Amino acid sequence: MEELYYRYNPWWEDEYKFSVYKERPVVFSALKKDLESKSIVFLTGLRRVGKTTLMKRLIQYLLSQKVSPRHIFYMSMDDYTLSSKSILSLIEEYRTLQKLSYQESVYVFLDEITYQKGFERQLKNIYDQQLVKIVASSSSATLLRNRASFLTGRHITREIQPLNFSEYLTFKDIVLKKSDSHLLHTYFEDYLQTGGMPEYVLEKNVEYLRQLVDDILYKDIAAHYNITNTQLLKDFFLLLMERAGKIVSINKLAHILEISPDTAKRYLQMFTDTYLIYLVPRYGKTSSLVRAPKKLYAADLGIRTFFTGFRDKGSLFENYVFLKLKQKNLRYVYEEGIELDFMTEDKELIEIKYGTELTEKQKKLFNSFPAIKKTIISSVEEVEKYK
Repeated sequence: MEELYYRYNPWWEDEYKFSVYKERPVVFSALKKDLESKSIVFLTGLRRVGKTTLMKRLIQYLLSQKVSPRHIFYMSMDDYTLSSKSILSLIEEYRTLQKLSYQESVYVFLDEITYQKGFERQLKNIYDQQLVKIVASSSSATLLRNRASFLTGRHITREIQPLNFSEYLTFKDIVLKKSDSHLLHTYFEDYLQTGGMPEYVLEKNVEYLRQLVDDILYKDIAAHYNITNTQLLKDFFLLLMERAGKIVSINKLAHILEISPDTAKRYLQMFTDTYLIYLVPRYGKTSSLVRAPKKLYAADLGIRTFFTGFRDKGSLFENYVFLKLKQKNLRYVYEEGIELDFMTEDKELIEIKYGTELTEKQKKLFNSFPAIKKTIISSVEEVEKYK
């Protein structure tokens, strides 16, 4: 075990040179502030979205701030050799190995924490009794949400999303001068096609996204939920990508795939829980909307276009705006067969139009619908300036 500990923590022996491809300054700035609190920090999000990279970058930052290498501990909990080890025993063995008393504070980074059974009780115990700052990651929304409720008041959750357009330009080393502003839309449409998975943006390996989705389908969903019909799982995924940006009916999904509505509902939740898709509820009184169908968006535009082709730029643009504004607790508006894109939690009505205009019926509903503020977003410039 000692050898394993040192493999995961090379900074204990040598100067640590972690090769970060590119920085994500906005995300990283928030995480640096999180290090200053006692709270447990959970990083969630799509598989391979960069959670591990950000953890390693935080370790590099701590070392640059003269934190002793011995006081920083990292482990990946999906390592099968750790399956019989508790978090408590790992930290105890780490302290013993580095000759650290329980009066000395340490930083502990635990990747894929939900692979550890009962992690929530162990983390509570550590939080309450030890001088430990914990940063942990998970690619499963359900496992983290259900178990982290045990840690109410003791944790912060940060969802790491794929690169936005500004980050994409940074990763591609693209600096747009004022004299080159005419290229903005060309680069933006490249982004709509490529998406924001960091490694794919850098490498552009056409098999990367296919392998990523296969890993999510077979390792995160099929294996975890004991699903044997993996072809049905893949057909369901492709159907969801085709319907990204549209209102999704559970009954229609079930009918197309010849499965029961209950099975379709369960599968839909699985894809949501692995961050492949997001579902937006209808705006209105909660009591009347329990059964209302939700609107679906892809978590990454590159995954969507890889499996459906690069078409319907207006729908891709709407998907991008959703990802930019999702923290505003969005709802879609639907009245008498007319749909408007988003109502935010602070009652701003937003309609997305990329190269098109509102229909007369949409315009009438948009103008008459009660809202504190009304906005039409029709270009990348408007999205990037939106607050």
